[in-house]
Order: sequence, then structure tokens, then C-alpha cells
Amino acid sequence: MATLTAPVLIPHEALSRDTLEAMLLDFVTRDGTDYGLTEAATPTKIEEVLSKISRGEAHIVFDPDSETFTILSKEALKTLIPS
Repeated sequence: MATLTAPVLIPHEALSRDTLEAMLLDFVTRDGTDYGLTEAATPTKIEEVLSKISRGEAHIVFDPDSETFTILSKEALKTLIPS
């Protein structure tokens, strides 16, 4: 039975601008990402997500087991990583 590794929070300040922009682009263009009734342009989506990350309302989370990342709201993160 495999042991699961705890997810890792990635501070956005620790990433290069190019890396952060690439991650944000990947995240906002994923299938299933919902932005409400009106579809927003990709640059607008990126700005919205970056703004939430900058305000601490969302966090970049890396999963070492799957070697993937996601961006989670502060509330969703609490269910994943209890304090």
C-alpha cells in the first residue's frame, strides 16, 4: 500500500513571473472551471485568480504524489490541510 505525501503550499512569491503566469493560464483554461453565467476572457480570469492569491483568499497547492498543482480557495484548503 502506497503512502500518500502531504500536499505542499507553494508561495506565489517564490515562483518566477513566467512560471506563475504559465500556472495561472493552465488553471483558468482547465475543463470544468466555472466562472458563472458570463464567460470571462482568459486574461480577466488570470487577473481574478492572481488577485485572490495575492489577498490570501486562494493558494497554489502541489500534490507530490501526482506531481500536479491546483489552486484552492482558503476554505477548500482548510478541508485538505486541517490546522
